[in-house]
Amino acid sequence: MAIKLGKTKDSRTRKKKVTEDAELELLQRLQNEKDQPEFIKYLLQKGYSIKSSERYLKDIERYKKWLNKENITEAAASYNDITHYIQSKKGTVKQITIQTVLASLKQYYNYLQELGFVAENPTVNVQIKGIKRKVLHNILTKQELEKIYFDYKNLESESLSKKRNEIIVSLLVYQGLNTNDIQNLVIKDVKLREGKIFIKGSRRSNERTLKLEAHQILDFMEYQLKTRETILQETNKQTDLFFVTQGSSLKLQNVMQKLMQQLHKQNKQVESVKQIRASVITGWLKVYNLREVQYFAGHRYVSSTENYLINDLEDLKEDINKYHPIA
Repeated sequence: MAIKLGKTKDSRTRKKKVTEDAELELLQRLQNEKDQPEFIKYLLQKGYSIKSSERYLKDIERYKKWLNKENITEAAASYNDITHYIQSKKGTVKQITIQTVLASLKQYYNYLQELGFVAENPTVNVQIKGIKRKVLHNILTKQELEKIYFDYKNLESESLSKKRNEIIVSLLVYQGLNTNDIQNLVIKDVKLREGKIFIKGSRRSNERTLKLEAHQILDFMEYQLKTRETILQETNKQTDLFFVTQGSSLKLQNVMQKLMQQLHKQNKQVESVKQIRASVITGWLKVYNLREVQYFAGHRYVSSTENYLINDLEDLKEDINKYHPIA
């Protein structure tokens, strides 16, 4: 009888997954590579992935061939030239692919502008009709966010869970934290003497240290010294987690779910933690530059932060009046 040999454990695991450190090391090597195209280095430094950078480069190489054919230089290319090139793609590729090509061109001209090769980016006002701009959430203003916090804070309740949840709501509204950020906070991350809070990084986010509002510090202090200790004693728990539940679990899923239901009951505009976070990030973008907001939000790539730019409804209204879509 023939014996069928299967794969051994060694053969199955011989090909190791690329670790996060290895990816970062590869990015660094590519950025320093002497023969690496400068445009690739530019994109990598901007936080784009290797795959996206290579795709952008291919788009630009095709664009350059078209320019040569039309006897146009990069520096001389105008808005009309860009729209003509984009229109030449119609009927041969999908609209979403055309949108990607336009994104490549926009980044390339940003790159040329930084180098001083062009005075203006000719792609700025070019838009593709038929591509829906994705508004991530129903964005709340800073005033609406603060109303959510103070409405909850002013509820007539002295319960332990209410005092704990006040702190959670403040972190949603002022620091734009998500559920995982809140869940993973430990005592040492809250630096009350400095008036700051440290948020650990993860596979999908960067670590950062954020400033607490002055009124948050006193509330944090009361929670840490009184409310938290009382909950620990009542539940016989021993944990370094900053937020503790009154049930048997250490996880905050049920707490967050009930809290969001309560916030929605108070204010019908409240939809989710993601909506509140998106609103905070969108508000930051009106005050701080892109890189600063990337840090505050913990985004690994600046492209993630750029996604929130489309949430600004005022900008969307300006788009309607200012931009000339391609039919």
